[in-house]
Amino acid sequence: MIGESVKMTPAVLLLLALGISLIVGLYARARKGEYYLGTGHSIGRMGIGAAIASNWMSAASFLGIAGVFYLQGYFALAYVIGWTGGYVLLLILMASQIRRFGRYTAPDFVEARYESTAARVLSAVITILISLVYCIAQYKGIGLVFGWIFGIDYTYALLLGAVVALSYILFAGYLGATRNQQLHYAMLIVSFLVPLMFVAYKLGYFWPLPQLGYGQALQDLSLGNMREYVSPWTFGTPFEWIALCFTLMVGTAGLPHVLSRFYTVPNPRDARWSVLWGLFFIGLLYWSAPAYGAFARAWEARHTLAADGDDVTALADIIVLKAGEWAGIPEWLVAVLAVGAILAAFSTITGLLVSGAGAFSYDIYYRLINPKADDRQRMAVARGTTLVLAMLVLIGALNPPGLIAQITAVAFALAGNTLFPLFLLGIWWDRTNKFGAIAGMITGMCITAASLLPGHILPGFNALFPPTSSALIGAPIVIVVMIVVSLLTPAPSLKIRRFLAEQVHKY
Repeated sequence: MIGESVKMTPAVLLLLALGISLIVGLYARARKGEYYLGTGHSIGRMGIGAAIASNWMSAASFLGIAGVFYLQGYFALAYVIGWTGGYVLLLILMASQIRRFGRYTAPDFVEARYESTAARVLSAVITILISLVYCIAQYKGIGLVFGWIFGIDYTYALLLGAVVALSYILFAGYLGATRNQQLHYAMLIVSFLVPLMFVAYKLGYFWPLPQLGYGQALQDLSLGNMREYVSPWTFGTPFEWIALCFTLMVGTAGLPHVLSRFYTVPNPRDARWSVLWGLFFIGLLYWSAPAYGAFARAWEARHTLAADGDDVTALADIIVLKAGEWAGIPEWLVAVLAVGAILAAFSTITGLLVSGAGAFSYDIYYRLINPKADDRQRMAVARGTTLVLAMLVLIGALNPPGLIAQITAVAFALAGNTLFPLFLLGIWWDRTNKFGAIAGMITGMCITAASLLPGHILPGFNALFPPTSSALIGAPIVIVVMIVVSLLTPAPSLKIRRFLAEQVHKY
């Protein structure tokens, strides 16, 4: 049992927040043909930045980051640096070029750039797999928080949360979801920062800027019996830290539901500015998340109640809620935290399931199975696919294989090993062809899948390719495979090479 009884204040706030979100979603609901393709009208640089941030700041950001800091201290900085650093890669390498290319989804780009339906279908399959893995982490967060609010077992809480999340997605529509994500960002950043200030105040640290005040908490821990918590390599080696950081960076630059945001801006300049705004909005939360983990550890140190083993792992993913409870902040503020976590998960699930359903209904069903399907048929297939994907995610989330942040990192590893090299070489090396693209995606999928196998099956493999960090070596291997195969096979058409030179890289 996560809780002992229904917590009325969080329950009422959750219903209110979901009601407001649903009203906004219905008001701004996408029109015919826009539901699952993301081709709606632009909502401005700052608006796209806020949508990127809301879509990005998932349960992994709202709950998971604090959880890994609570467990692993210094080592968890790899998550913050990797996930924010990925947006720098996007800004420098891809944002404006993707916008100039002028396609609306990742599979759209792949088919146009590599002139291959097979490459498009394979990239659509990868998009769906990324969405499934990413959503498992979000569902775990929803199950934990719903269990905490309603005082029920994780399994029942997960089922309840999944029904609510799916109902919202099917009612809101894609453009409505985009506008809702701006509203969600405003709600969740306030719900994250204000309780943090109260936690810092209650524990006697500098509360006007608790992001600075938690430095004193770390100093207190270093002087007590938790000094290993702030030591660099207590919970991992330098190689593991670098591998995780790199994987999260290239994974960020390859996530299809993040890349798709650049297709909705009017021009390449707006694409770059929306990345900057997104990075700013995301940074506000990432600057603050470690403080929750440090404050929770500081409270435990003061009361000599530090958990260990399975207990500390079980606490990690809801440590933001526990930190508020332990510090003794008002119940309604802890409720605000819980609602913010739910909204963070919902906004990300919306983008992921919409992206996955769109990949199947348009890139596989329409382009491969039934080219004569009209908008209504594609919409029906998209909705049906959403239900199927949601059920698959639910099955995976019933027995989650790790922490929220760790599950999410596997999705980033898959994106970093497949879509990132595909976009990187597709934009910057015009000799890359469809054969290299297909070979690269297959290689990346094999590397990611092999990293998930038990260590005794491939001895020593997991040391070089950890499940959450396989792209440090995997992505360069994929890039080499793509280059070699492309050089050994016919070059792309002159038309696409000229388009890259004259349109994508024009200044």
